[in-house]
Amino acid sequence: MQKNLFQYLFIFAALIALYLAVSGSRKLQSREAEIDVLRQNVSQLEDSLKQSTLRIQDMQYFSLENNDDALAYTEDLNLENPSRYVADKLLETNESSGNNPLVPYEGMNGDFKLNKIKLLNHRWIIVDFSDGQYWGELLLNYEVQEDLSVDFTLMNHLLYTRSQ
Repeated sequence: MQKNLFQYLFIFAALIALYLAVSGSRKLQSREAEIDVLRQNVSQLEDSLKQSTLRIQDMQYFSLENNDDALAYTEDLNLENPSRYVADKLLETNESSGNNPLVPYEGMNGDFKLNKIKLLNHRWIIVDFSDGQYWGELLLNYEVQEDLSVDFTLMNHLLYTRSQ
């Protein structure tokens, strides 16, 4: 009888071991499949990051901060951040009451004010302006004087209209 009990215990232990082996194998396969999916996701994200980085570099091509030749023109002015300095001077033109003096249009839904500013190089700026409903863009020429004043000259402009 004791011999039969050991046989049953051995069979029971063997069945448990078999169950654990099969279950562990399935879990391992499941985890490996999850790892493969995650590796594919990482690969896709890395590709997306590379594309985004290239796109950002393309967008920054026309930028004073990334143009060493243009920055060389501002070295003698001893400005820590020439782009920020010029943008701040340009934004000061918004402080006057009424429309911004650089915008050649009368605001239809309020006063036209400058919103976004992009210094293209050491001479040109592109600017977005709006009155809250209508918007447009300006192409400005600028020059930083030795006394650090900045002269802005309107080169071209456009006002977007939309039909409703």
